[in-house]
Amino acid sequence: TMEKIADNLCFEGRQQRFTHSSSTLGCEMNFSIYLPPQAEQQAVPLLYWLSGLTCTDENFVQKAGAQRYAAELGVGLVCPDTSPRGEDVPDDPEGAWDFGQGAGFYVNATRSPWSTHYRMYDYVVEELPALMEEHFAVDPERRAIFGHSMGGHGALSIALKNPGRYTSVSAFAPIVAPSQCPWGEKAFSNYLGDDREAWLAHDSCELIRTAETRIPMLVDQGLADDFLEEQLKPELLEAACEENGYPATVRRHPGYDHSYFFIASFVGSHIGFHANELQRER
Repeated sequence: TMEKIADNLCFEGRQQRFTHSSSTLGCEMNFSIYLPPQAEQQAVPLLYWLSGLTCTDENFVQKAGAQRYAAELGVGLVCPDTSPRGEDVPDDPEGAWDFGQGAGFYVNATRSPWSTHYRMYDYVVEELPALMEEHFAVDPERRAIFGHSMGGHGALSIALKNPGRYTSVSAFAPIVAPSQCPWGEKAFSNYLGDDREAWLAHDSCELIRTAETRIPMLVDQGLADDFLEEQLKPELLEAACEENGYPATVRRHPGYDHSYFFIASFVGSHIGFHANELQRER
């Protein structure tokens, strides 16, 4: 059961927000969706956006300025929340912002108490697309994925694990190697346990090293990003790509930081990148 909680006209398309009961996560979840004007006449390709730490489904919708480009190119945009939510959903016991609610890391947790609700991988890969394809004018054969920071990790790792499901993947300032940075180590040790080998199934660099299928990949990184050296480490992604001959475009931008000002500056090129792949003859 879904309930519409917001509906706005935007560039002749509809920016909408829904709440629904998620069987995967065991809680109520919100998501936002932009349907371009072309959806009035035909099923449109759908681009999934995964947000970063502390974000909800609304940050990208309100700050990125993406609807203009989606309307021009006839691409839908869907934005899930970043974690399960609710009073019964466990949170960081110390109240930190980099773990727990708002920080699901797009994995299926295997450790208690997180494993009951924190199954964001299945939610993004299975449950949410099923909802989209049942209720909206979207083409089930044409989907792509992109994201920011923790969501960049999610987009890259999910696309690499499911190359047949996505035409392309891109990311802004992604956590490319969560098994080698403090944010990822904290999340993975809690969600997945202490076996670091198990973490590699969700580490984009390791997935690139073992990938047999290639899909188009674009990554943008600001060089004034406060998290660049400790958490993001794009050079590790480039090394993994070189090791396996995986083609990826990694662009560095002097002066840009980790904020939505950075995302808004380049989101048009990302949507154009995906639209080109989504509309290519298969």
